[in-house]
Formats: sequence, structure tokens, C-alpha cells
Amino acid sequence: MEHKAASLNDIPENDGLTVDVGGRPIGVFRVGEKVYAVKNMCPHKRAPLAMGTVEGTMLPTSCAGNYQYGMEGQVLKCPWHGWEFDLATGNCLFGVSDSRVKTYPAYVRDGYVYIDV
Repeated sequence: MEHKAASLNDIPENDGLTVDVGGRPIGVFRVGEKVYAVKNMCPHKRAPLAMGTVEGTMLPTSCAGNYQYGMEGQVLKCPWHGWEFDLATGNCLFGVSDSRVKTYPAYVRDGYVYIDV
């Protein structure tokens, strides 16, 4: 079911906003013109993910002395313990855990963010 969650202008660039959609706390993130929506709870220790940061990460192809940074704007970093999740899929990155964050389809129409839950 589609829900009007927020104005796009209310979501800071590369940052999150907590919204209540049908009684569910959801973190909505804006990266450029793209928006993402995730359950606002880290599966590790239940941290509010909307307080996390959107950034990149060191890639697993890095090796000692040759670190490779990538995935800029695609990684949600938990504010409490730094667990990293792929914003698009909710998967925990690079073998830290099999846990994942629930994601919801989100899109922009007429300047507003809509989430399908």
C-alpha cells in the first residue's frame, strides 16, 4: 500500500529522516534525486538507522597498503556500532553478518516521497 511519507525537500542530502508509515518507523534517505526507505532499526542492537550516515566504504578487494574506497552514496552506516548496509538491498556488507535491514520501495512524485509498505 502506497503512503505519502514526506516532502523531498524535508530530507537532507545524504542524510535520513524518520517517518511513521502505517505505524512503522521508517528511515528515508535522499541521495541526489534517488530515495531509499528502510526499517528504522539496525538488526544488530536496534539503533535508529535514520540517525546513521550515508557514505561509501572500503571495498573487500582492498589489501594492506592498497585500500580501495567505493560505493559512495550507497552505504548506510549504523550510528551506534558502524555496521554497514547496502541502501538498495538492505544487505549487511562484507560478511560481518547475514543480517539485513528491511527495505521498502520508495519514489518521488510531484516533490513528495512515497513508500510502499
